[in-house]
Amino acid sequence: SSQHPEGPVSPPQFPAPAGNHHLHTCDCEKSFACKHGGPPAYQQCAVFGDPHVRTFSDEFYTCQVKGSWPLLDNNYLFVQATSYSVVEEQSADGLSATAIDKLTIIFKNMEECADEKTYHAEIDDQPAAFTDDSVNGGERPGGSSLTIHESAPSRHVEIQAAYIGTTIAVRQAGKHLSFSIQTAEEAALSFMNEQDLQLCVWGCPPSQRISRGGASAVPVEDAYFHACVFDVTASGDVAFALAALEAWEDTRSFHPDAERLHVYHTSGVLHPCSSFLLCFVPAISLLGLLLFLSEY
Repeated sequence: SSQHPEGPVSPPQFPAPAGNHHLHTCDCEKSFACKHGGPPAYQQCAVFGDPHVRTFSDEFYTCQVKGSWPLLDNNYLFVQATSYSVVEEQSADGLSATAIDKLTIIFKNMEECADEKTYHAEIDDQPAAFTDDSVNGGERPGGSSLTIHESAPSRHVEIQAAYIGTTIAVRQAGKHLSFSIQTAEEAALSFMNEQDLQLCVWGCPPSQRISRGGASAVPVEDAYFHACVFDVTASGDVAFALAALEAWEDTRSFHPDAERLHVYHTSGVLHPCSSFLLCFVPAISLLGLLLFLSEY
């Protein structure tokens, strides 16, 4: 597929956010509790695999996107993912597997809490530091409210931004990156009308969504299962199975509502596999995944 013109190629430069959107202290939970008498509401988004997007509203999309696309663009964060073709050959329906190979995360200048900080990850290069080699929000009084640490060498980095109630996980599985975020609803929704292209908010544009028919002989399965089978089938790369598993683990950790962890496809948005593939491919993928995991 060709690169879609709606996605920006490089992140724009940002001024400090202004107006009434400031979270005035560097501890979101304490600040919110003082103002509202209780903890803030949280939202979760995940982008992984070929790529699949779970939005803040728990919609699940599979996107045929190449090039650079904004996952988030609000008053506090700008996140951009760049994807590439995993295999050059297209399938019979003209689709080819794509995956994320670059992530750029910009934490915007935030009063006394944090200097503007940029994190950039690429395949086999996930530093445990921002691009200026720092590991926190800088010399401001609340600089420690933005921190970064390595959870697994070269495979898993987490960034905590307590001043906006945000935790971000950046992972690598095989030759693909994934992104998961838990963030306070107040921060997630702090954007203007012109900031209207955010995959974590609305999913990918309709022209970039993959919709496939095909009935299954098994009951409707969780979207992460479908994503796993879809990706391994399309690419032949069992590392996609690990990406789906880790995305599910992040959802279990980040999603605020345990009763809404699972997403089921009931509308035909994504039924990528026939009953044969649903029954046969997972068995092959499981063996491949076990071999793949043995390398770690």
